[in-house]
Amino acid sequence: MKTPIGVAEMITPNLKLDPEDHQLDKSVDKSDAKPETKHDTKQDILQHLLKRGEVTAQDLADRLDISPQAIRKHLKDLEAEGLIYHTAEQMGMGRPQFIYALTVAGRDRFPDSYNQFAVNFLDTLIDTLGKEQVSEVLQKQWQRKAQNYKSQLGRGSLKQRLEKLAELRRSEGYVTEWFPVEGKNQSFIFTEYNCAIAHVAESFPSVCGHELEMFATVLDCPVERTHWMVDGEHRCGYLIREQGVSC
Repeated sequence: MKTPIGVAEMITPNLKLDPEDHQLDKSVDKSDAKPETKHDTKQDILQHLLKRGEVTAQDLADRLDISPQAIRKHLKDLEAEGLIYHTAEQMGMGRPQFIYALTVAGRDRFPDSYNQFAVNFLDTLIDTLGKEQVSEVLQKQWQRKAQNYKSQLGRGSLKQRLEKLAELRRSEGYVTEWFPVEGKNQSFIFTEYNCAIAHVAESFPSVCGHELEMFATVLDCPVERTHWMVDGEHRCGYLIREQGVSC
């Protein structure tokens, strides 16, 4: 209900009234208006990926209440910036479905201190114990990890053990996939797109060598590195061959 002109003038005598529609001058409210905050949809996407690990474009569209077309445009931009990547999964009949996840650079958008703490802690250990002793400690840690994995893999074929290892790594937060090498019997590529020790590896690359040995021990077969994040690549990749299978 509109306020009668006479009453409005008594309450706020200095206000100018619009004679056309008896509305208060709209310029009065502008001085107190708060600037509109621009919502950052891309940051919402990154945060959702951080929480969920892997999602589809439709998942994001439903979660953020945005059209799939708009989501795909944002995803394309984020992938071009190197903050996310996608893999294709065949879900029954029809076209494969794209699954999106954060890259290391994408995860770095969310500040944390534990990575730097780990690096500083190793620096302190080296200063206290010496580099060789710290290397021995790290190697023993990987050996314990290898035994833990191996006890869970069982005695299946290399393919079955690889699938189980990938499941274990995914349960720990790794974005992992594997596939057979075309034309090579009992040879596989095992790939991880994120790394829990990436920041440590930058200062102590030897930990990656221990991890390589761990995979060889767990699978009981030769393992060769094909890609390495420390070299600036977006993934760590390994060629895994059954014992006795040539390259």
